[in-house]
Amino acid sequence: MIATRDGVITHVIIGDTKGLYIPSLEDYRIGRSALRGLRYIHTHLYEEPFNKDDFTDLSLLRFDMMAAITIKEGLPHKIHLAYLMPSDSVKRQNVMTDDFYRFHIDYNDFVTELEASIGRSILLDSKENTERAILIVADVKSRYELDDSLSELEELSKSADIEVIDTVVQRLKEINPKYLLGEGKLSEIIINAMQKSATILIFHQELTPSQNKAITDKTELKVIDRSQLILDIFARRAHSRDGKVQVELAQLKYMLPRLSGKGTAMSRLMGGIGGRGPGETKLEIDRRSIREKITRLENELKHLTSARQQRKKRRTSEGIPIVSIIGYTNAGKSTLLNALTDSNVFVEDKMFATLDTSSRRLRFPRHREAIITDTVGFIRDLPKPLKSAFKATLEELDDAHLLMHLVDLSNPQYEQHILSVENIMKDLHLDKKPSLLVFNKQDKVQESDINYALNRYKGICISAKNKETLLPLLKEIEYMLWQEGIALLKNKAKLK
Repeated sequence: MIATRDGVITHVIIGDTKGLYIPSLEDYRIGRSALRGLRYIHTHLYEEPFNKDDFTDLSLLRFDMMAAITIKEGLPHKIHLAYLMPSDSVKRQNVMTDDFYRFHIDYNDFVTELEASIGRSILLDSKENTERAILIVADVKSRYELDDSLSELEELSKSADIEVIDTVVQRLKEINPKYLLGEGKLSEIIINAMQKSATILIFHQELTPSQNKAITDKTELKVIDRSQLILDIFARRAHSRDGKVQVELAQLKYMLPRLSGKGTAMSRLMGGIGGRGPGETKLEIDRRSIREKITRLENELKHLTSARQQRKKRRTSEGIPIVSIIGYTNAGKSTLLNALTDSNVFVEDKMFATLDTSSRRLRFPRHREAIITDTVGFIRDLPKPLKSAFKATLEELDDAHLLMHLVDLSNPQYEQHILSVENIMKDLHLDKKPSLLVFNKQDKVQESDINYALNRYKGICISAKNKETLLPLLKEIEYMLWQEGIALLKNKAKLK
């Protein structure tokens, strides 16, 4: 039997000695409360105490209290009570046992104080209105790759202003087609999330529509994957019309196959992480309307691209070469642009701090100048919707005469980052374009690391925060543009 705090019976459930099935409790959602507002009362036929399944139900479903009444000679004998403890307690559940006929408790006062205690323990370690996440990395890759993926997911969460309260890393023998990982492990994660009052589960692995539905069916927490997290960050950082259209387009394309049959699971994403941005009010409309919206956005993007190309033609006709700074996200591209051109482009030590393209004039001696452009940062395994939607922006690199590939040398995974950027360049058919490899943040690494990188990759090493280190870079850019003759515009005479 399940009853409310007012004593109203909501469910009467019949089971057998093997167990019973608890129906959906979506009419009694947890929301921001620590407990569900329901008590669960059932019988144990053999005078046995609570078992593992009972504690799982208590933790997973967040009942106010669970009571198990044992039977002896056909009559009630003992009553066992279990309830959740505040998260700072060593034990997650507490159990009381008493004679059934002598038992008495002031239920409402007890539960009110219990819920307040749990709420206070949560507030001690959390920021108001901040999403509290458990990060999950589960894959068949090596442990080193899994740890690398977790580090990246933590950085992405930081960029989205998410409070990470726990992490889970599991190396799988094979991918579970329904839940990604094992159902038992998933239940364990959800229970841990509820105990720590997490509001969201974030998976590094991209979830298929069926996996997303299966997982959300098991929990009332928000469930998103890395792709949705990146989309959310992009939605925050898009300021230009181009950027906003591209983000909304990517959101809709990602959500379209995940709308069917989602029911309340989709409403969980409305607002906040995973449901933010220009298109958030469109996520629950029917599939046909979404397709129509996608078509309208694609047409608008074509017009915006056309206008951008017209601006480029005017710039090209002036005979000014273009240098585009590319690189992995948070490599320091905006900082370098500011240092080279004495500009004030927004800079922040977070992934995807810069989304909209910025262009400035870079002046050299002998009255030469170039346009230097800061582009959106790259990331490995870029989500397909983003790769498609931002193709228009990345195509701007077609007009660049020189690609300056900036690398954060202080990042332990910088070699993997170089490879990721090179792979994206191949996908865009830009791998044959003249490029210059530049290692940034030399002030944060040992000289031996600098020598290794320069010997292996034949680049230039700088610190974007120290302008004195930029002189060799400026000389190399000038040499490549004019001495090597890669800035071959139609009006070549203007470049001599």
